This record gives sequence, structure tokens and C-alpha cells, in this order.
Amino acid sequence: MRLQKDEVIEPSEFGNRFLHGDFEIIYKQCSNDFRELISFEDFRKLAKSSNRGVVSYQVAEEISMGDFKHYLWLDNSGKKAVFVSFDENYIIHSIYLKPYTIYPRRDETFTQNRFIMPITDEWFVFWGGKNEFLNYHYVYESQRYAYDLVVMKEKKTYRESEILNENYFAFNKELVAPATGQVVKVVGGVKDNTPGDMNESQPAGNYVVMRHSVDEYSLVAHFKQNSIQVREGETVQQGQMIGLCGNSGNSSEPHIHFQVMDSPDLFNCTSICIRFTDGCQPIQGDTVTQGPLENDIDKPSLDNFEKAEIAFSLSDVLGFIPRIIGQFFK
Repeated sequence: MRLQKDEVIEPSEFGNRFLHGDFEIIYKQCSNDFRELISFEDFRKLAKSSNRGVVSYQVAEEISMGDFKHYLWLDNSGKKAVFVSFDENYIIHSIYLKPYTIYPRRDETFTQNRFIMPITDEWFVFWGGKNEFLNYHYVYESQRYAYDLVVMKEKKTYRESEILNENYFAFNKELVAPATGQVVKVVGGVKDNTPGDMNESQPAGNYVVMRHSVDEYSLVAHFKQNSIQVREGETVQQGQMIGLCGNSGNSSEPHIHFQVMDSPDLFNCTSICIRFTDGCQPIQGDTVTQGPLENDIDKPSLDNFEKAEIAFSLSDVLGFIPRIIGQFFK
């Protein structure tokens, strides 16, 4: 589907056109799949209701994800959000309307330890950031500041067939300890899923929980079956190899889930915003690397799972209407 130039609402115009009720033009610009999910009349009613009391919209985020670009519009009060996904031809593939809720105080409370990403080369942030549009974990206190990472090349996470784990660039990648600490929990025998299938009964799959100084705990999840190289009770150093990326647990393709929390209990913990050694705060759409090792990780730094399930694929991020994707632990 390709639109004529005079029919196109460009992303920079969307907020104003949406506010002024150009719903028919917007709806015609949506993909066929989108229009099969919601009728024009239902879309019009939903959009009109969302606009009630709004004076203006401003773009808050612009994120590139594969062949798509996502725009987050906030209203003048900062309490209403419109999240829109365009392709390179300006066809709209999703529109997500929802109240905008953030937790500013928690968002600025960082770990005392400094961590690295538990990776050895370049990975892509599929979910990560401080609102639920960038990071679906955000609405869950136990995972609010978690990251889901994949390896992407030429806008894809796999080569050739997507039904083989071995074809995914993340599969078999080495994973490392994000900080020096003691291993307190290892699960390593969970079978890897066939891509597209998910193991809801063991949502984290194969995983490692480590205890760091000042009672901060890290979780790296979705290791390959029988690939974890550390044992419970063992002390490991930051950057030490601990296993290989897999596709275990409630995961539809090879990736890793990484978070830091205040308890080793995945179901009863509070996620903490991660202080990285390089000072970065990555968000969805960023490419990340390991970062420099912390030489004095045992000293507190002086500078500046509500239950969900890890279950996603690259296409899932486009399916915000009528549902947003599943959560990590349910």
C-alpha cells in the first residue's frame, strides 16, 4: 500500500491533525491489518474521547525500530499519550491511546553499584526506558527498569528462516556478569523454545540471580539450556562469562532480560534504575555495548516480577490495538 503525496499526514503533523478531528484521513492512512482490528466508527469514538480537554499535543519521543518509526505525543497536561507507528511510506501501523503515567521519584533513584550490560558486543534495546511506551515492563514495580535486548542486523533479528533458534543473531552469544557478586540462584535445565512458542509455566526460563554489595540483586534471564557456567554460592567478577543467550522461558525469540532489584525473589521485589559504568541511560531503539568495567565495584558509588511475562517478537511492538503484548510474569 502506498499513499499519494497529497493524502499523506506526515508524523510532524499528526498531533495537530488528530486534535482537530481529521480521523477519517488518519484512518485511511492506517494499514489494512490495523483497520481489520478496529472499525472506523469505533476508532472515531475512541479518538474523540481521548481528545476531550486537550489543548495541544507535543512530540515527546521519536524511536526507530527496524522499518518503523514510533512517535509518542503528549498532551498539554502531560497526562494523555498518543503512540503512533509509521513505516517508511508513512502508513500508520498502530495507534495506542492511554493515560500517561510515570514515577519521577523512582525514576531518579539509581543503584548504588555500577553495572555493565551483561553482553560482549553490540546489542539492540528492544524494551527499555522510563515510560510504558518505550518499556512495557514499566507498569510493573518488580520490573520497571528492566531491559530486553536482542541482536539486530540490517533491521532484522535473524537470518533466513525465523523458525530456528540458530538463525537468530542473539542465540549462543556470550553473556557476562553485570557486576561482581555472589550467585544466589541458578536455573539452567529449561529447554529452549522453538521461535514463536513460549513456556508460560517457567517464564524466566534459565536464569542467574546475583547478590551485589548493599543488597542489590541482578537478574539475567533466558539463557540457553545447560549453558550457564556458574554455580550457586560462587563469587564471580564483573565481565566474567556466565553463560550463553538462549530462548528459554516465556520468550518467543532469543533475547535476554536484564534487571536489578532489591530482592532475589523475582515475584516480590522492587526494580531499581540501573547506574551503568559509562553513565548512559539507554532506551528503546538504542544500540548498547558492555561498557567499561568498574574497578572498585564493592564500594557504594558516590556519583552521579504485579507480575509480568517476557514474551515478544519484533512484530509484537506494532500490535498496540486492541492489546499490548504480554507481560513477564502473570
